[in-house]
Amino acid sequence: MANLPSSKKHIRADERKRVRNRLVKTAMRSALRNARTGITSGADDTQSLLTHAISQLDKAAKKGIIKKQTAARRKSRLMKAYNREVAQAG
Repeated sequence: MANLPSSKKHIRADERKRVRNRLVKTAMRSALRNARTGITSGADDTQSLLTHAISQLDKAAKKGIIKKQTAARRKSRLMKAYNREVAQAG
């Protein structure tokens, strides 16, 4: 256990950050999962699911929970999958 007051404060702050990061990460992963499911199933609301997933990725990157390039890569792969499905359907 930490002895210094500043170390104890860091532990408390780290716990708050961990909880926040977990909430944001969970929301991001759920949005990505829903978007991928919408793409593969050809759902009508795929466009809105994609928009929501991209928004969640951007928010996580802005808060520093994931790196900026990681968000860009995931968005790119998501759009690539979407465009592939649209090309096959049309």
